[in-house]
Amino acid sequence: MKVIKGGEFLIKEVSSDSVYITEEFTEEQKMMKEAVVDFIDREVWPNKERFENKDYALTEQIMRQAGEMGFLGISIPEEYGGLGMGFVSTMLVTDYISAATGSVGTAYGAHTGIGTMPIFLYGTEEQRKKYLPQLTSGTKFGAYCLTEPGAGSDANSGKTTAKLSEDGKHYLINGQKMWISNAGFAEIFIVFARIEDDKNITGFILDYDKNNPNGVTFGEEENKLGIISSSTRQVFFNDTKIPVENMLSERGKGFKIALNSLNVGRIKLAAACLDAGRRVITESVKYANERVQFKTPIAQFGAIQAKIADMSTRLFVSDAGSYRAAKDIQNYIDDLLSKGKSHQEAELEAFSEYAIEAAILKVYASEMSQYVTDEGIQIFGGMGFSKETPMESAWRDARITRIYEGTNEINRMLTVGMLLKKAMSGSIDLLTPAMAVGNSLMEIPSFDIPDYSERLSEEKEMLAKLKKAFLMIAGKAVQSFGMDLENHQQLVMAAAEVMIEIYMAESAILKADKLAQMTSDKEASGQILMAKLNLYKAVNVISEKGKEAIAYFADGDEERMMLMGLKRFTKYANSPNPIKWRKEIAAMVIEANCYCF
Repeated sequence: MKVIKGGEFLIKEVSSDSVYITEEFTEEQKMMKEAVVDFIDREVWPNKERFENKDYALTEQIMRQAGEMGFLGISIPEEYGGLGMGFVSTMLVTDYISAATGSVGTAYGAHTGIGTMPIFLYGTEEQRKKYLPQLTSGTKFGAYCLTEPGAGSDANSGKTTAKLSEDGKHYLINGQKMWISNAGFAEIFIVFARIEDDKNITGFILDYDKNNPNGVTFGEEENKLGIISSSTRQVFFNDTKIPVENMLSERGKGFKIALNSLNVGRIKLAAACLDAGRRVITESVKYANERVQFKTPIAQFGAIQAKIADMSTRLFVSDAGSYRAAKDIQNYIDDLLSKGKSHQEAELEAFSEYAIEAAILKVYASEMSQYVTDEGIQIFGGMGFSKETPMESAWRDARITRIYEGTNEINRMLTVGMLLKKAMSGSIDLLTPAMAVGNSLMEIPSFDIPDYSERLSEEKEMLAKLKKAFLMIAGKAVQSFGMDLENHQQLVMAAAEVMIEIYMAESAILKADKLAQMTSDKEASGQILMAKLNLYKAVNVISEKGKEAIAYFADGDEERMMLMGLKRFTKYANSPNPIKWRKEIAAMVIEANCYCF
């Protein structure tokens, strides 16, 4: 199978048989899914009220149980206490274990992601053997100390210091960290600090013992809008001793560790939004079928049906993109392992390769989560605003997803910035196709209407045209501003929006197409409709953002020519019918009385 590398989706045609969909789960993965869903239904969902009343002890208890069941080390090799199941399985467990409350989802994500992966990816063999079995079993929990009062998105500007002791055996850590997830019960802390006047920070592993605090003190639990029972505290270090052998990787490599750890965290955060969204849609549909107004269940009203259809579509698209990227990463890892790379080398390279997709997914899925929960409240009406229904807490929990693992604004800019770096380094050829698109603007377009009788054929053609729209916009933006492009943030954000819509629309279309190949057009009819409806939205977004970008960097004849090109690239041959599609999608969900795709 030909591998589409990170970012190459913009310049290459991707076939449906090359993408992975959840309907391809192995029997082992299906069993794992059932185990996680049963665990959440039994231990977490019935205790929603306790999580909304700051029951931090319950969160810790659930995490220990998760460790006992093997959920904390899914992709960690067996030699370090994990299950060695691969990255798709990691995404699967993250997806379903985060379903009932953001408190558990955050604790799980912080522990298995940024609390564990830095040691696995960058630790010495001795560090891995010492700490990973404790982390994968849940006998000890991890936390990640990066953010400071003056260092949030600018992570490398932290003021926490590390000074070598006079005997050369320890580093003395002094400083303050904030918004530290799991701080209330963690015992293994990844701490970032600056040695002397180093340009970059350095990572350390702190083995914390509450009976011997070693200069570590904690602030009170933060009063937060959501994820109420996720332990979040400030952590203070006062001459805290960390043995020199507990430096993580090399001196000055901390910023690199932080960035690569976030690549993993971003795509896992996308997965963490999925089953939570499925449950919100299911609860909304159940309520809409039961709630009678004007002698009619509100599910029969078109305004409610539109909400149900749009909620389901955004969830379906998020699912398609998340598992597509997860399998691409897994395939990349497997390929490198077959070539003799170590697990650590293979995973680091794979997560770096697909960093663009990880950022795209983090943005799209987190905004899907906020949209779905907000519309869920609206369907419930006044009851949705009450703490007695699950919508209110789901909405508050969803809000943080647009902030942590890098704000969505930072991630949008990263998608474009990382793509340009790939282009500049020669690892992806954007210039040649961008020039070809520019030259094509002078040509007289064909007015023939192709044969679109084949399933999703017009949608695939539209995707190809949308990619041309991006190349036209990006090519002119780079030509106009060069390396100074990053200082034109609103333009970068517009280009990012186009990138995001293309990747997610393509993921949905390819998933629907593949599912229809595996089953039939009739059985996949709902997924096909959602892929069409999402593409319709994507075309409108790309048209709007494209016009904004063109107006910013072009004028006169050039502007008119580019606007004509944009119109050509965003024009359907056959008029779309979004209202009809929404009615048909909603009818399927309402009849099933749950999210059924």
